[in-house]
Amino acid sequence: MALLTQTPYKPQSFNHLKGLNGISDQTIEMHLALYNGYVTNTNKLTEELLELAKKGQSNTPAYAEMTRRLGFEYNGMILHEYYFGNLTPNGRGQPQSGSPIMQALEKSFGSWDAWLQDFKAVGGMRGVGWAILFQDPMTGMLSNHWITLHQDGNPAGFKPILVMDVWEHAFLLDYKPAERGKYIEAFFSNIDWDAVNSRLQAARAERPVATPAV
Repeated sequence: MALLTQTPYKPQSFNHLKGLNGISDQTIEMHLALYNGYVTNTNKLTEELLELAKKGQSNTPAYAEMTRRLGFEYNGMILHEYYFGNLTPNGRGQPQSGSPIMQALEKSFGSWDAWLQDFKAVGGMRGVGWAILFQDPMTGMLSNHWITLHQDGNPAGFKPILVMDVWEHAFLLDYKPAERGKYIEAFFSNIDWDAVNSRLQAARAERPVATPAV
């Protein structure tokens, strides 16, 4: 890690998530407790790694294993912040016509319906993980990806635009394991497309300027 000090991460507040459609307050409460655990474990692992580094033990098996675990805990923390951050009890099933995200989806997938079908298919895949709409920082195009253990499968440098948690803890209190499709429908009814638009616009602002070919 090559760090001497580290400012602890603090859990973000998501008090606005009460009263979601089809996702109970009980589920959100349990889910936020899980998220808080990721924050706690990220801070704990970071502290332990710093202590080992200060003792010159960076080449030990313990250091290696904690470093691997840190990727899981840290990404679990960040992806949950994206997930909670793109939910609202005042959600809409789809973005407004002509909005930046709608235009970007139509450009990348041909139509809203084509993107929607693809994203839901990714989210409905067998196994636990995340369905994430990313923006390619080089081309600006959008693509859907399946991420398994938080840190596995993330395309390097891509920007998360819309994040859907499809681990069973995200819906098991409200739906049966075989009813993930119902949860996905509930998720879409609670999307905060204004937040999604803001992420897209921020990602566009961060895109590197293309270097002319010589």
